[in-house]
Amino acid sequence: MTNDGSTPDEGRAWVSLFSGGKDSSWALYRALESGLPVERLLTVHPAGDSYMYHVPETRLASLAAESVGIPLIEVEPDDFGADAVVDAGEQGDAELEPMEAALRELAADLPLAGVTAGAVESEFQTSRIEAMCERLGIDLFAPLWQRDPAELGEAMLEAGFEITILQVAAAGLDESWLGRTLDRSALEELAELNEEYGVHVLGEGGEFETFVTDGPHMDRAIDLEYDVEWDGTRGRIRVTDARLE
Repeated sequence: MTNDGSTPDEGRAWVSLFSGGKDSSWALYRALESGLPVERLLTVHPAGDSYMYHVPETRLASLAAESVGIPLIEVEPDDFGADAVVDAGEQGDAELEPMEAALRELAADLPLAGVTAGAVESEFQTSRIEAMCERLGIDLFAPLWQRDPAELGEAMLEAGFEITILQVAAAGLDESWLGRTLDRSALEELAELNEEYGVHVLGEGGEFETFVTDGPHMDRAIDLEYDVEWDGTRGRIRVTDARLE
């Protein structure tokens, strides 16, 4: 794994594992800032709950990719081939298969140097992506890995990221967080919730999910219209319209 932005092999391309959420967007942004030639984005659309992937509103990734200006590869739910998965580890392995297959197919036409990933602390996700990269003979660029979450959040805001919270599922996060902008005030509140409830400041454990509507790596901001769904303990926004401004 590399997180230092080292110079890539000549003539080989990078693929950014991309959901449109803050973490994968930050990994993409840092890769571009480091001079890595990211020539494709790759989004997996999980059919349901997932151990490996960002879940809500992944269809927005195509709009984000258009704003970023990098072609997007989309892996559909029907591409998943898992049968009778019995535990989290097996599900995680099965969920990785269509991503790896997509990268192998891409590598036949585009020599790959590596992929970017937005994992912060998840050994579950990172170990599997590292193993995949070893099988493919490519590198992994993970600039968020084991960085301080509060510092990462501040760095995203300092760079100009505009981040919307799409989904919450943790004690202390109520309906008022749905559709909220993840700004400095929100980061301060999340730090307090971390002390009280153990909520991860960046939502790494699935406590909340986000979407980046604007940033320095994007040419145009994304405007969202949505409905709010709340069941009393968890909820999400359901995007009804999204467009580039």
